[in-house]
Amino acid sequence: MGSAVERTDEHVREYLIYRGFTNALKHLDSDIKADKEKGFRVDKIIDQLQQFILTFDLFSLKEYWLYLDRRLFCRLEDIYRSTVNKLRTSLFRYYIINTIQKGNLEKTQEFFQKQALELQTQAEWRDWFVLPFVPNPEQNPFFSPYFSRQWADTFLVSLHNFLSVLFQCMHILQLEASQSKEGKPPSSQVSTSETCSSQSQQATNQSVNQNSRNKRIQEHEKERKELFSKPPHQTPEKKVEVGDAEPTETSGDPPDSSSSRSCGAGGGLSAEQPFIKLSQEEYGEHHSAIMHCRVDSSGRRVASLDVDGVIKVWSFNPMMQTKATIMSKSPLLSLEWATKPDRLLLLGSGVGTVRLYDTEAKKNLYEMNIDETHPRILSLASSPSGSSFICSAAALGQSGNLESSPRLPIPVSGQLLLWDTKTVKQQLQFSLEPEPVAINCTAFNHNGNLLVTGAADGVIRLFDMQRYESAMSWRAHDGEVYSVEFSYDENTVFSVGEDGKFIQWNIHRCGVKQSEQGLPQDATGPFVLSGYSGYKQVQVPRGRLFAFDSEGQHILTCSSSGGLIYRLTNGQPALDRVLSLGGHKAPVVTVDWCSAVDCGTCLTASMDGKIKLSTLLAQKS
Repeated sequence: MGSAVERTDEHVREYLIYRGFTNALKHLDSDIKADKEKGFRVDKIIDQLQQFILTFDLFSLKEYWLYLDRRLFCRLEDIYRSTVNKLRTSLFRYYIINTIQKGNLEKTQEFFQKQALELQTQAEWRDWFVLPFVPNPEQNPFFSPYFSRQWADTFLVSLHNFLSVLFQCMHILQLEASQSKEGKPPSSQVSTSETCSSQSQQATNQSVNQNSRNKRIQEHEKERKELFSKPPHQTPEKKVEVGDAEPTETSGDPPDSSSSRSCGAGGGLSAEQPFIKLSQEEYGEHHSAIMHCRVDSSGRRVASLDVDGVIKVWSFNPMMQTKATIMSKSPLLSLEWATKPDRLLLLGSGVGTVRLYDTEAKKNLYEMNIDETHPRILSLASSPSGSSFICSAAALGQSGNLESSPRLPIPVSGQLLLWDTKTVKQQLQFSLEPEPVAINCTAFNHNGNLLVTGAADGVIRLFDMQRYESAMSWRAHDGEVYSVEFSYDENTVFSVGEDGKFIQWNIHRCGVKQSEQGLPQDATGPFVLSGYSGYKQVQVPRGRLFAFDSEGQHILTCSSSGGLIYRLTNGQPALDRVLSLGGHKAPVVTVDWCSAVDCGTCLTASMDGKIKLSTLLAQKS
């Protein structure tokens, strides 16, 4: 519905401009700017609520919620009143928790002083009046779940779902009203006998239309009750009862629209659609092509690296905010988050050094000299325990000729090293058979017992990290291996190579393919950005080219205009495309996918320095 309102506003604006009604146009723009309903844009309404919370504006928060209640919620049936009350309770709790997290205890006490008369009779608030006097409430067994990011995400997604379904229902009822008006037959210009016949026919038609309309309304009410009756997703906090209704329809806008859309705004998706794109935001602090973009293990911070050697560390919840900027004199080639503690960042350079950077203290902790003969640090991977990390170092030179056909890899000498994070010393060097070669990508399994690597010679190598030796290796691609990851069950590994193939390999049977699909060139590189006067910029793949969802059933890949999500298919010749995230004007060169509760966050970074953060809602079957 939000997109329909936007289009209508645009048509009215064009009409006023065409007629020269400048004063009316000014009044229209002024009213739109002051519109509290934000054009029925759910994301804008939630942004407004969050803004009041972040600025500790309790009065405006209460007034805005009261306006929504008078304007929208009061029109709902009585059975939804409890859902509205639960959302209001959670909103106020969200406000209180924010005041404590930001250290503004004065606002915490102000809340209870102003709301005491209203809340003291409500059972759900009985235990909350002691909150201002509890030392370290985030460690208190009762209050600690409310301080978790998971609870905040659950509440915000539930509120988003509720408003989306509400606007969606309003839109459907308006359509039915207009259809019933159009279905009324005219009878003003007919004879008396024809009038009687027409009135009889009209009554019949109206009866049929009324029955049909009543049936549709009943079906719709049944659907809404099913949606609102779905139990909330399990979180660490058992007493939170927010309405977690999942909308069944999504925006009818093109999937590559860069603007954020309400997930209930017109149009429909099939019942098999696994994700709904709730919103899309842009991080635009980089001024050159992105090489790497990774979310940390906690899902709270993002680190992005561009070709100029500028690193940005930023957060996106509850709003985008740059936490640190790192400038490097030497060229940087690789980036990876440490797992424990997750505030540390590993940075690999082109001059044979790896830096360990503390993103909270904003300083370098260590700088390790790897090997002067192999100065290019191509890949870094932190073990799940955080005690060590893998470093892939390569000699200078280019591997392969991008223009040659067929593509034959030209081996470049490389090393695969294991470093201790605490002692900052090299533990060992792995043997690379049949010859030392540059390793492009590395990945651990969940417990760190296995390590998989993809190399410039097209070979995938699987290492036993308990014995520190190669368990198996096989030729996987014609050309270089660009990206490799373990599957969800860790019985297979997936790889993307220079030959444009996406292959699933069985790690229990060396070199046995389980599936093979082709990917378009804009998903695997080299990535090309064309400009005026024949200008062309070419970037070879550096970062992660694909990422899995939380259940390992879908993958996110690069494309020329945004991320593409596919459903994994066993034995099929092609992947099943389910959603295009869009939003980019330049080729996407690296992706990442972070999942928290049912709200998944997809990161797509492009050659123009723009990073799109798309928030998805998984539709559970």
